Amino acid sequence: MKDTQDTKQLMNQMLGGYWITQAIYVAAELGIADMLAKGPLTVEALAEQSDADSKSLYRVLRALASAGIFSENGDRTFSLTPLAENLRSDIPGSQRSFAIMSGTEFFQTWGGLLHSVRTGEDAFSKVYGKAFFEYMTDNPDRHRIYDTAMNAIHDFETEPVLNAYDFSRFSSIVDVGGGNGLHLAKILQRNPALNGVLFDMPAVADSANAVISGFGLNGRCRIVGGDFFSSVTSGADAYIMRHVIHDWEDDKAISILSNCREAMNPGGRVLVVESVIPDGNTPCFGKWLDLMMLLVNGLERTEEQYRQLFKDAGLRLNRVVPTGHEVSIIEGIAA
Repeated sequence: MKDTQDTKQLMNQMLGGYWITQAIYVAAELGIADMLAKGPLTVEALAEQSDADSKSLYRVLRALASAGIFSENGDRTFSLTPLAENLRSDIPGSQRSFAIMSGTEFFQTWGGLLHSVRTGEDAFSKVYGKAFFEYMTDNPDRHRIYDTAMNAIHDFETEPVLNAYDFSRFSSIVDVGGGNGLHLAKILQRNPALNGVLFDMPAVADSANAVISGFGLNGRCRIVGGDFFSSVTSGADAYIMRHVIHDWEDDKAISILSNCREAMNPGGRVLVVESVIPDGNTPCFGKWLDLMMLLVNGLERTEEQYRQLFKDAGLRLNRVVPTGHEVSIIEGIAA
C-alpha cells in the first residue's frame, strides 16, 4: 500500500508541474526578481511597482517560496533565493525570457500535444494560425524574447562543446544559422588562427554585428545574410549548426546538409550540435525536447536517424562526439 501511495503522490506532483511553470511565469513577467535585486521588499511595494493586486501577488509568491523560488521573511516581505536569482534580467544566462516564453507561447502550444499525436501536425500552427518561425518573424517583440531565452539556454552548452572538439584543425568555419554570433565568437576566441563566417537570415545576421564587434573579431569574422535552403557561403573547412537541424523534418534538414556538403572544402567537416536520443528507457532531456519539437514541426533524432540523414545528404557520419552536456557533436564527412 505504501508503494501505491508513494506513486500516487509522485503522480500528483507531476500532474501539477504546470502550476509551478505558470507561477514562475507570472513572477518573471512582472519582473519581481529585478525589483528584489537590491534587497527585500514587502508584497505591497512589489505590487505597486508591478501594477498588481497585492493580495493575489502574495499568494503567488508564497507558493513559489514554498518551492525555494523567493523567500518569505515575515511581515509579507520577500527576498531572492539562489533559484530566484535566475529570473533577474541583468545576470549572465538570465532565465527570465525562457520563463516568459514557457508561460505563454510554449504553454499554449503544449495544450495541443494531443492534436499533434493524433494528426502528426504541429500544434503551434493550430494554436496560433501560422508556423512557429513565421509567427516569430511577424512578431519581432516576441522573437526578441525567444532569442534571449534560447541564447541563455545554449550558452550552457558552449564550453562543453569547445572542450570536447578540436576546432584548431580548421582554418575557416561557417556557423550556419548562427543567430547573434555568440557561439561562433567564442569558438574564434578560443582558436586565434581560425576565421569565421556567420550565416543566417539577413534580419537575424544583422543583429550579430554588436556581438562580433564586442569580441574584437571584425577582422576575422564576416556576417553574411542568406537562405540556407538555397545555398550557404562556400569555401570553408567546417560548417557547424547548433540546434538548427532539429527544427526541420527530414526533407528540409537534408536540403540544409546537402548545401553544406556542396559548399565545404575538400576534406571538410559538417558538424551538427544536437541531442542524440539514446535507446530504451535511458533518462534524457532530449526525449522531452523532442515533444516540444513535435509541437513546432521539428524532431530530435537517434544516432541511426542521423546516419541516414547524412547519407541522404551525400555525407557519411564519421563519429558522434559526446560533450559534458546533453548535446553531442555529430561529425559528417563527404561520402
